[in-house]
Amino acid sequence: MKLQFDANQDYQLEAIKAIVDVFAGQTLESDELSVVKETTQKGQGSFVGNMTVGNQPQINPEQLAKNVQQIQKRNTLPESEVILSGGGWGSAQWGTARWGEGGGNTRSLKEGNNFTIEMETGTGKTYVYLRTIHELHKTYGFKKFIIVVPSVAIKEGVIKNLQITKDHFATIYGNPKMDYHVWNPRKRGQARAFATNNSLQILIITIDSFAKLADKEEVRGKPNVIYQNSDWGVPIEFIQQTNPIVILDEPQNMETEIRKKAISRLNPICTLRYSATHKYPYNLLYKLDPVKAYDLGLVKKIEVDSVMSEDSFSSAYLHLLKIESKGKNGIVAHLELDKDDERGLQRQVVRVTGGDDLYTLTHRESYQDYIVDRLDLANQCLEFSNGKIMYVGQKDESLHDEIVKYQIERTIINHLDKERKLKDLGIKVLSLFFIDKVSNYREYLPDGTPTKGKFAKWFEEIYNQVIQKPRYAGLLSYQVDTLHNGYFSADKSGKWEDTKGESIQDDSAYSLIMREKEKLLDPTVPLRFIFSHSALREGWDNPNVFQICTINETSSEMKKRQEIGRGLRLPVNTKGERVRDESVNILTVIANESYDSFAKALQSEIESETGVEFEGRIKNQRDRQLVKLKKNYQLDTNFKAIWDRIKYKSSYHVTLSTQDLVFKSSKALASSTITSPRITNTLTFIKKIDLEKGIEPSVRESSGKMISDSLITIPDVIGKIEAHTHLTRDTIYQVLVSAEMIKNIIINPQQVIDEAIRVINQVKQEMMIDGIKYEKVDGSEWDMQLFENQELETYLSNLVVVQNQDKTIYDYVAIDSPNIEGNFAKELDSRDDIKFYFKLPNWFKIETPLGGYNPDWAVIFEGDNRIYFVAETKGTNDIDDIKLTPSERFKIICGKAHFDLSERLIYVGPIDSVEKMISKSYAQ
Repeated sequence: MKLQFDANQDYQLEAIKAIVDVFAGQTLESDELSVVKETTQKGQGSFVGNMTVGNQPQINPEQLAKNVQQIQKRNTLPESEVILSGGGWGSAQWGTARWGEGGGNTRSLKEGNNFTIEMETGTGKTYVYLRTIHELHKTYGFKKFIIVVPSVAIKEGVIKNLQITKDHFATIYGNPKMDYHVWNPRKRGQARAFATNNSLQILIITIDSFAKLADKEEVRGKPNVIYQNSDWGVPIEFIQQTNPIVILDEPQNMETEIRKKAISRLNPICTLRYSATHKYPYNLLYKLDPVKAYDLGLVKKIEVDSVMSEDSFSSAYLHLLKIESKGKNGIVAHLELDKDDERGLQRQVVRVTGGDDLYTLTHRESYQDYIVDRLDLANQCLEFSNGKIMYVGQKDESLHDEIVKYQIERTIINHLDKERKLKDLGIKVLSLFFIDKVSNYREYLPDGTPTKGKFAKWFEEIYNQVIQKPRYAGLLSYQVDTLHNGYFSADKSGKWEDTKGESIQDDSAYSLIMREKEKLLDPTVPLRFIFSHSALREGWDNPNVFQICTINETSSEMKKRQEIGRGLRLPVNTKGERVRDESVNILTVIANESYDSFAKALQSEIESETGVEFEGRIKNQRDRQLVKLKKNYQLDTNFKAIWDRIKYKSSYHVTLSTQDLVFKSSKALASSTITSPRITNTLTFIKKIDLEKGIEPSVRESSGKMISDSLITIPDVIGKIEAHTHLTRDTIYQVLVSAEMIKNIIINPQQVIDEAIRVINQVKQEMMIDGIKYEKVDGSEWDMQLFENQELETYLSNLVVVQNQDKTIYDYVAIDSPNIEGNFAKELDSRDDIKFYFKLPNWFKIETPLGGYNPDWAVIFEGDNRIYFVAETKGTNDIDDIKLTPSERFKIICGKAHFDLSERLIYVGPIDSVEKMISKSYAQ
């Protein structure tokens, strides 16, 4: 399978643009005039005349600060503070760059050149920063990038993403020459190759590979290779000379003083920081928080299947954690047990002393006759009145085993139910078990022969029982032992072992997980149930994980958000295409605690880490409800009447007048003010390299001054605009001439490019709205049978009960938002002048240039006249309301153009009430 990528995801493009626009006004460096620095050091480890190719920012800190504030205004984020500084380019808050330091006072960013992008887990953070690299290279000619990661797991993920996006980015960016290197201290020439290659270079390195300072290492007699001199030179010096752009993946894990100094030693012109949970969001430029990602359907929805939500187990769960003396208060025991309170069943730790009755404490019948009779501090044990004796550390294993078995059973049932539902859609279902002891899944005999652990045995026993149920007949024909396997770290002999996720042994486990990513997505590969060590959770990045079950025998420090993060990505089908159907995209967490407890903990974590409320978005699986289609719905005369008006499919074409495009674009572009760029650096650069004459140097010295026209490199202006607007070179030339922009190219070519791209694309989008035309496709219409083929299931909180069953085709109305759609549905159901209505199913989509559009409602109104409606409900009645995204606005316009083809049918949108729907129809 080859994974497919969508190059037009608005939220990803916005995140990319946020970084690219930081350097707006920067002149593009051509390959012939790349920034090349001549190294003239002599002696061990140096090369006379060695050429290092680096990044050259030509925009001064004051302009950069203005750019940052403009981006923040655009994205409705707090504006960064600007202060007076000594001028020049400082790399980051953690240190000043060793090059390009100018004099004088200038306004710059207080938090340095650290730029933050916040993106929720599962929304394509790695894709975004890899594509940002290509955009910065294409737009400004930057060539040297370093990706710093906090762990081996994330490093393997980055490598995998570089591999699977290679062809995708080659298509978008014309296959530029690019190399990526994974830092290897044994390859002494690696840093030199990175520094001297005059092409796009990416270096991936873990923070621990260079965080230990050279001077401290030398004291111990073990110098860090990156700071060590050798016949190949000093690696860190080669890296510093390139003035790299440093990308920090999960920077909250790099905030110690040692790590911050290490990053500063790389001599970056800036750091780009990407995470879902920033500790310090320096100069925040883009924010996609969990609520926004969840509500936009960019990640899977979350439901909890709790094995503790019912009093399913008759035994009393007990875990004696500690016995201690409290002085005057006597001896107390810390006991973990199951307790009923206003939140439901909770697993809690309580303190007990002699005479305490566990039944009174827990309100559960299973603890009858459990009265603390004696506490023995010396022997660290506790005796109950029923004769049961427990020692510190002892747990009631019989109950624990029953809970684990039930978790495994619920995981299998959830998996098979989704397998039934998604099989015909070409979507493979995976279930992931995180466990904390390898021996529970795999044991070894004295001679080293592997044998199944108790979890593996239980899984096979339970699966063989569940698969016999009639509803799963013919679903999976594979032998049970081929359906599950483990991914664990191994020692030299190949034996799996417990690790903490950071050892050398873990490298091979992470690599295997990433190598087999596509294999696991193949439906013909039997493996569907995966057991892995909870310490390796960071390495899991498979989009088709639909069930996650964590089974820990010891107290787990894993946060809920870490647990679900492995399954949030949207799934892919057998074609490698991302699936965006919200009825499919549901992650089920099989939890050994109550739904309320899990939901509350997850909501609390998200709120404390991001500052946004997540309440109401985590669903209880027990609240799932099948929405039933009314029998003989197709015979209903009202349904037939409106269906016959909306069932037709259409195609579209877009017509743009080149003459109008040139006129409107040139008129808008003519109002743009072009100014000379300002630079703030002092360096000797290579102006020209001639194979026969050698190097011609060009000295640029400036401290916030306008740069001389004679030193401006003129790139292929028309070619750059062509790449971003997809117009012909002749049309672009006409726009530039009519706008009188040709004279400005020599003043600031990059600003002309930026302004022309912005203006032309804006005009194109506005003209596309007027130029789109729909026409019916002869003989092509929606098949009514799809209503019966597509099973509709959702949660009680997303349902409105239908009171007047004769007015619609379902027993419930499934809604996306309780306020807007919920209130609208209740209005439709209660009003006498509404004769019939139904929510259009998600397979009913109109094609548009921006993808499929699924309108909301089909309605029959009967007042003075009988009116057939298709309506789109939003939180506004104004098509120009800023609440609507450009994509929403455009799709509504396309919807109207499509339904205008139908006779005696009115399309209205956006609306927020039935009354507004009716009034808008009279206005038409």
